[in-house]
Amino acid sequence: MTGIQLVEHAPHTTHDLPAAIGRALAASRIVDAAPDPYRTGGWRLRAGSKVGAFVVRAPGEDPVTLRITPKVPIAHLFFLLGYALNPRIHQEGTVEVSAHTELVPFFAQTYERAQERALRQGVLQGYRHTEKASPVLRGRLRETDQVRRHHGRLLEVAYDEYTTDIPENRLLRAATERLLSLPRVPAGVRRSLQHQRARLIDAEPLLRGAAPPRWRPSRLNLRYQPALRLAETVLRRESPEHLPGDVTVDGFLLDMNKLFEDFVCVALREALTAHGGHCALQAKGVHLDADGTIRMRPDLLRYGDDGRPLNVADAKYKAQKPDGFPDADLYQMLAYCTALGLPEGHLIYARGGALHASHRVRNAGIVIHQHVLDLEGPPTELLGTVRDLARLMARGAEPASP
Repeated sequence: MTGIQLVEHAPHTTHDLPAAIGRALAASRIVDAAPDPYRTGGWRLRAGSKVGAFVVRAPGEDPVTLRITPKVPIAHLFFLLGYALNPRIHQEGTVEVSAHTELVPFFAQTYERAQERALRQGVLQGYRHTEKASPVLRGRLRETDQVRRHHGRLLEVAYDEYTTDIPENRLLRAATERLLSLPRVPAGVRRSLQHQRARLIDAEPLLRGAAPPRWRPSRLNLRYQPALRLAETVLRRESPEHLPGDVTVDGFLLDMNKLFEDFVCVALREALTAHGGHCALQAKGVHLDADGTIRMRPDLLRYGDDGRPLNVADAKYKAQKPDGFPDADLYQMLAYCTALGLPEGHLIYARGGALHASHRVRNAGIVIHQHVLDLEGPPTELLGTVRDLARLMARGAEPASP
């Protein structure tokens, strides 16, 4: 199996690849891929914002494994992920610190430990409602379906069964099987995951391409919840399963754009709690025009107790212009502030060649602030910076003194 190592947002590098796999990579848009005009059989590859590992398989060709390393240290990346899933994870020490330098081994080990804690007290059971045709009466007879379909040959019954085949266990089993299919999972972690999969064998397997099972947090599944949230991350696909020409792609990828956005919004929401009001993430019901036909979705919108908008913010992982922030972000924030009637808006970036800045819009009086977060610093410092930003936003939303 051929292995290729890339780094997030690094320059193009050339690699020898079969034409079918090169074309599949170009179609997948996981990485930028194009034939190298100066090297026969060579393909120029460049990673974007997706990090992780995946395998590309084409008929008659050796599989190719691509590993994309994030620029952010793995332990810091996992802090961002854990905090976005549940702010209490960081406080309770659920996310483990490891010496791994690659995402897949790190994530597999962390998930394995979370699942082991979930299953330590036994496999969770619950009631599952079933309606089916049966040769014997069980539960309640579905009389209408019985008369219409079977005329006495089989019985249409409905019953509730106490079983381990519930959404929570289906989700854990599916995530476990996905991780077992990935390269670079440490041998000890792989053995433990295989043991845990055997304990979940009565849970229905997830069909390839099907949506993950949906579950609801409750007191009964409290011990499962950290593992369930990690399982959802495993199964949240960032890569296509099938491509033209019977080429398949299978792996585990995280989109750094989405990860940064999720962390910033959750961390800001938590920090703004101390200043009153409430926050909506990916706020709905916001329109640019008076007729309500042009929808807008700010990443974070803070409302006062009276329902009046107080603050608006958008998270942008990477500035596209090498010399600073892209103008399009400013135009977008100006539209938010204008439609919401706000005097200020906030754009939040990951550090990467950009500096803090503020811009007062001509003939509008609107001020757009651009802030930078250093993702490579300690988590406590990062959260402290977010709290400082929340205080700044809250002060800006206060009515001016007479």
